[in-house]
Amino acid sequence: MLKIIEDDPWLRPYEADIENRLDYYEQHLARIIKSHDSLEHYALRHKELGFNHSEHHNGWYYREWAPAADALSLIGDFNNWNPEAHPMQRKEGGVWEVFIDDKEGLGHLSQVKVKVQNEQGSADKLPAYIQYAIQHPESYDFSGYIWKPEKAFKWTDKKFDLKKLGAPLIYECHTGMAQEYEGVGTYKDFEENILPRVKELGYNCIQLMAVAEHPYYGSFGYHVSNFFAPSSRFGTPNELKSLVNTAHNMGIAVIMDIVHSHAVKNEAEGLNNFDGSGHQYFHEGGKGYHEGWDSKLFDYGKEEVERFLLSNLRYWLEEFHFDGFRFDGVTSILYHHHGNGVAFDHYDKYYKDGVDWDAVRYLQLATTLAKIIKPNCILISEDMSGMPGMCQAVDEGGLGFDYRLGMGIPDSWIKLLKHKADENWQMDEIWNVLSNRRYREKTIAYAESHDQAMVGDKTIAFWLMDKEMYWHMQKIDENLIIDRGIALHKLIRLITASAGGEGYLNFFGNEFGHPEWLDFPREGNNWSYKYARRQWSLVDNKELKFEYLNNFDKAMIALLEEYKVLDAEPAHLINMDEKNQVLIFERAGLIFIFNFSPNNSVPDYKFWVPMQGNFHYLLNSDDAQFGGHARVDSTTVHQSFQEAAENYISIYCVNRAAFVLERK
Repeated sequence: MLKIIEDDPWLRPYEADIENRLDYYEQHLARIIKSHDSLEHYALRHKELGFNHSEHHNGWYYREWAPAADALSLIGDFNNWNPEAHPMQRKEGGVWEVFIDDKEGLGHLSQVKVKVQNEQGSADKLPAYIQYAIQHPESYDFSGYIWKPEKAFKWTDKKFDLKKLGAPLIYECHTGMAQEYEGVGTYKDFEENILPRVKELGYNCIQLMAVAEHPYYGSFGYHVSNFFAPSSRFGTPNELKSLVNTAHNMGIAVIMDIVHSHAVKNEAEGLNNFDGSGHQYFHEGGKGYHEGWDSKLFDYGKEEVERFLLSNLRYWLEEFHFDGFRFDGVTSILYHHHGNGVAFDHYDKYYKDGVDWDAVRYLQLATTLAKIIKPNCILISEDMSGMPGMCQAVDEGGLGFDYRLGMGIPDSWIKLLKHKADENWQMDEIWNVLSNRRYREKTIAYAESHDQAMVGDKTIAFWLMDKEMYWHMQKIDENLIIDRGIALHKLIRLITASAGGEGYLNFFGNEFGHPEWLDFPREGNNWSYKYARRQWSLVDNKELKFEYLNNFDKAMIALLEEYKVLDAEPAHLINMDEKNQVLIFERAGLIFIFNFSPNNSVPDYKFWVPMQGNFHYLLNSDDAQFGGHARVDSTTVHQSFQEAAENYISIYCVNRAAFVLERK
């Protein structure tokens, strides 16, 4: 019996489905190994297609897969854009090839395109495997460039060891909006100005958004056009490498937010209609179009598509030293219906109804390959369907991810903030959302990510404090709305981080309650960058209360790291008190106490503890340094006492406060 069924007996009726799905993967993997020696060789398509220099032949081979095309020719500044100068020859499997001698002038930063002819006519395209593309600001058109600098980038990160990282404490970032000025930030800006902040806060991992090239800045990087090209709007490939290298030397891992769920529909710079067939990389007709995203959907059953995407993973891991991936849109990948309008309320939805077996197989190959290339890499699935086995090994019947995003957690917090006064918050509802996850499947918990910060929604800080943040964030200014907001902001983040999963994620700036939403330049805002940035001056200003939230986040992350809270077994509930809105649990040997009540401060709050001893404060959200009211002396030691052979302690449990105690 497969391990996934041993772990979840409710899956027994689907044993045949799970075994058949695994067999579908294993037979395909066996074919790959037979024909290509190994999966890692199969994923070297970027060394075969695209531009590859041959030292032996003193020239360049350019190859392109375009099975439906009638003719291809390489054009560029090196041949005066003459389509007759370098016609390509058709080889096996719909691959076209041309050799360019070094004497002909093709080299680093040569500008190139490929002219593709088919029965509809001809069109100039960017090569599918292009590694550097630049968008012209006047026309928004792209040009492709050869990227092969004379001196290769010198890495100095050999001492960085992912094995020693522990539970991921993730700082989710976007390079372009990382700066305070109204414009697009660069890799260099990020390396010099943001990485030191990450290090100071204590996060051990950054998750970079919008890495692969995309034509529309406002797509947040989710409409990718050039899968092998780091976005040039932030700088050069070497500048991205420098960013990763510096992060590693600071002890910080770098995860890439990778988009293999869909691609931009643009034809000139993207993959869409590359060979004129309309369905080369993507499914044919409506099946290949995502109406909600206005983008194209990959056909994971095609060998060349599979090799393109797998090679893309290998490329980012090896060429740029990324430490793993957060796979975007996994629900859309897995199902023919893409999760649209589907309530995943029965196991049939995971095994009987609308599952794309080719897509499942692709994800199994992807996670297997990533672990071969970098065994300790971090693989995170953004899946809202809850497919069983997402984070179990492939040979156990799973898909091989390390973590799934706890997407229900931020949705729950926003729902509470929008629809319930906090005096009506139910402790069992909060606890159930944070503790309800599949056995043996690790979760990345988060109170809010970039999704909650976009225009049309609000950050947690803005839900709590709204326009009052504009006028009452000076430390000398007393304001009840701000006091409530700061208090609950700290409680929400601490309980989410400590009880919600085995990893934690924060969208940068939200740790200090960044006051405004995200809005990229667009016609509707007169192409303004005002809301496409992070206002670090707010948290750096010692006269403002943003510093309180930043201090608390730093202390919280330090506690999670020092005591390996997220590496420990899931939190164990100790006390749930709906009357006083108190929730207490134990994790990693620490006692976490939360009082969400607006009013009830209990002077002698007694509760059971699982061990006897003297309990000291490790963290007190009511401390003055965190914007609290200093009602509890953090030097106090609580000695346990016995009643009916059970251990208890008693504390001053003040309202809207959280405490973490350690037994000594």
